[in-house]
Amino acid sequence: MNAHRLPVRVYWEDTDAGGLVYHASYLRFLERGRTELLRTLGISQGSMLEATGAAFVVRRMAIEFHRPARLDDLLAVETDVERLNRASLVLNQAVRRDGETLVEAVVTCACIRAGKPVRLPEALAAALRG
Repeated sequence: MNAHRLPVRVYWEDTDAGGLVYHASYLRFLERGRTELLRTLGISQGSMLEATGAAFVVRRMAIEFHRPARLDDLLAVETDVERLNRASLVLNQAVRRDGETLVEAVVTCACIRAGKPVRLPEALAAALRG
């Protein structure tokens, strides 16, 4: 599967007092990237929760900040599936500006129901496998 690409514009609310993107804003950008990747595969997290009782939680995130983004920058959040496990998936994500990598993250998302790990829904696993 090719990396999913989501354009994101930097607004005032995303920046700190110095005019740079606040570090926690990148977490929101990455979350949007993961959500939109699933949406392009026909998977709505709300529908998945309603139909199966299963939801995703971030279990682990390793993030590296290389360069800052600034107000009005147009960024691209790229999300690529590295690995599928029975109850989790590992995603490689990057935030880029004009091809320059600003932030890189490796994110492990676990599938849970009632607070306990469960298998990925088969439709989702099949869609992610391509």
